[in-house]
Amino acid sequence: MQQFQQYIGGVFSDGSARFESRDPASGEVWAMMPEARNADVEAAVAAARAAFHAPDWAGMTATARGKLLFRLADLIAENAETLALLETRDTGKIIRETSAQIAYVADYYRYYAGLADKIEGAHLPIDKPDMEVWLRREPLGVVAAVVPWNSQLFLAAVKIGPALAAGCTVVLKASEEGPAPLLEFARIFDQAGFPAGVLNVITGFGADCGAVLTSHPGIDHVAFTGGPETARHVVRNSAENLASTSLELGGKSPFIVFEDADIDSAVNAQVSGIFAATGQSCVAGSRLIISNQIKAQFLHRLKEKAENIRIGAPGLPETEIGPLCTGAQLSRAEELIFASLAAGAQLVTGGQRLEQGGYFFPPTILDCSEAPEAPCLREEFFGPVLSVRGFDTEAEALALANDTDHGLASGVFTRDLTRAHRMIRGIRAGIVWVNTYRAVSPIAPFGGQGLSGHGREGGLQAALDYTKVKTVWLRTSDAPIPDPFVMR
Repeated sequence: MQQFQQYIGGVFSDGSARFESRDPASGEVWAMMPEARNADVEAAVAAARAAFHAPDWAGMTATARGKLLFRLADLIAENAETLALLETRDTGKIIRETSAQIAYVADYYRYYAGLADKIEGAHLPIDKPDMEVWLRREPLGVVAAVVPWNSQLFLAAVKIGPALAAGCTVVLKASEEGPAPLLEFARIFDQAGFPAGVLNVITGFGADCGAVLTSHPGIDHVAFTGGPETARHVVRNSAENLASTSLELGGKSPFIVFEDADIDSAVNAQVSGIFAATGQSCVAGSRLIISNQIKAQFLHRLKEKAENIRIGAPGLPETEIGPLCTGAQLSRAEELIFASLAAGAQLVTGGQRLEQGGYFFPPTILDCSEAPEAPCLREEFFGPVLSVRGFDTEAEALALANDTDHGLASGVFTRDLTRAHRMIRGIRAGIVWVNTYRAVSPIAPFGGQGLSGHGREGGLQAALDYTKVKTVWLRTSDAPIPDPFVMR
């Protein structure tokens, strides 16, 4: 059985306690994880705070920080296979996806490595002739980065990359559900040559770890990815330390297909949007909003593809859908489907767990055209479950798309350019994909609105969000300061 350790102040240790991690494909214990509690969190924050002020980090040039990030990117690329295998084992994500995603994670660190010495201040054309005024961008301080188990190396990269590029230090809390890849990442980070304490990696449970970290007075910013309910706790906790927050939360994203769309392409994109990663993605296109003119044809093709998806062991290269990460997700999917069917939704395919050991659930499609109040249209499954609504007009499609409290992602499929632009303007979401879906890049900001959170990850703005502006006034006159009782 494998044993993992936490990483605090440049030292690996076992943590205050240990807990078991189960393989989602079998349900069996395969590893022991370090459980961080109050004392471990205190040590991690103290290490990050000390590193933030220490000359070997605080005095390091931005260019030198960038070189360390380039080195980290190279090490991630060199160890991509090991990281992918660990993520697949601990979370059940298929090896095809973890291998491809981790290879791309290195590019996120390279992007922020190149950006490190390009975070600029500004000179102000001030309205006082004897003054020079400029703005300095300085690092925020110590960042608490809290990430979920799904896409964890990617979700950590979009926090660690810009935070370190800006000169911050980080305490990273990996999810207690499948933390192995990030605990292994800590070993890779240790090889890159960063000063001790710049990054600290822990994992643990809510009350004894997450709550202590996000409310700690030594934390200046909380970067959180997860669900809205946990985010509410994070925001309440931040009232204790007045830390700023960025929240990347869940979604109930609309996938809109008009009658003129390329049906084959749209069907493939919908498969990617809801069934890839076993539907365990915050941007999952979980609401198909389809023109009634092509609804029957589209669903026929989609059902056929869904029923031919290869479900199996996540470590096999031919597998297309693996298990859900936890038994709790499996139970939740069943409960929501049962409630939706009771509300009038029609089952097109799937709908019941697979009896093959582990937490396997098949691709599922629910037609909710006659059940507008079905729970599946409102609540995030975080599983391979698609809800369908038909529409007759563009205005109806837009209204259905915006009929949600979330606002993370969306997809529009049409050959009509003017219609596409109208939908882009009208959809209330942080991301609009047109004739594609689930595309990402380190260059492009990522984030949402409403219950999908606030703030952006990726792109230049993310790095700026880890800085604060200092205004500097320099008087250039040698004359004595005039009347001291008059504000200048």
